[in-house]
Amino acid sequence: MNDWDAFVLAQRGHILQTQTWGQLKSYFGWIPATVRRGPHGALVLFRALPLGFTLAYVPRGPLGNWAESFGDLLTDLDALCRARRAICLKWEPPLDDSPAHRRSPEQRGGDAAWLTPLGFRPSPHTIQPRRTLVIDLASSEADILARMKQKTRYNIGLAAKKEIVARPSPDLAAFVELMRLTGSRDNFGVHSGDYYRRAYELFHPLGQCELFLADYRGEPLAGVMAFVFGQQAWYFYGASSDKERNRMAPYLAQWEAIRWAKARGALSYDLWGIPDEDEPALEAQFESRHDGLWGVYRFKRGWGGKPARTIGAWDKVYNPTLYQVYLLYLRLRRQTLG
Repeated sequence: MNDWDAFVLAQRGHILQTQTWGQLKSYFGWIPATVRRGPHGALVLFRALPLGFTLAYVPRGPLGNWAESFGDLLTDLDALCRARRAICLKWEPPLDDSPAHRRSPEQRGGDAAWLTPLGFRPSPHTIQPRRTLVIDLASSEADILARMKQKTRYNIGLAAKKEIVARPSPDLAAFVELMRLTGSRDNFGVHSGDYYRRAYELFHPLGQCELFLADYRGEPLAGVMAFVFGQQAWYFYGASSDKERNRMAPYLAQWEAIRWAKARGALSYDLWGIPDEDEPALEAQFESRHDGLWGVYRFKRGWGGKPARTIGAWDKVYNPTLYQVYLLYLRLRRQTLG
């Protein structure tokens, strides 16, 4: 493991803060850089904008003890961002949004108490999903199964009875095709085939990624690409075929990914993204809504995960004029997509 990733691991940081993740993003238009000051640090991704400007982004970071000041680290980040003509620096900290999880009494005033003194403002542009479900892997497999909804548990067993076989596979071509089919069917964007191949090639040799395909008589019907780093695991990418849907292949693929993550030492498994609504709204609408992340929530809700929500994205502005242009672009883009 390289020195930076060892630092991230020691800080119990997110996989999106690793040098390996920065390397992955470097193939797809981002320029990674790392900054460290004492116990604090950050992987920063720079995205080129017109006229030589950039957007600076810290996914699920920075790293360090949030009970201490990030001022010294921010001084270095400011210098780096200004040198690279960033219009703003976007942070998406891995901090829980609920008041019960504030880490010190002086921070119970809310998000602003953390970030406003550092010059940040709430951003309308969140890149990573803000709300998710996290499965506790610390207990036995029997306990994990017991916490699932009955239908999910039943479908795992049904898949096995209906001759579905789920196992690790290096068949990226099959997974890419499943992703293409899923994106077309459910009307959501997917990465290029090269993206999934690069992710697998970078993380799999480190033991931090595994691809599970669920087959029926040799034909892939579902796939899950899961990641693990330290004691955390994530379900980033998943797909399924339109064929043989009654055999419930996605359930067995997901279960094998969960078992793999637990065997790798993970204590949590993040299902990575559900609609950003409170629990009553989620339960009231999941059967009727199919747009955005609603299409996957119905599947994810059955796995016994606990809801979690971060404080979202916060921006520090360096160029107010171009930042307003950026916000206008985001509003117009939302209207176009809507």
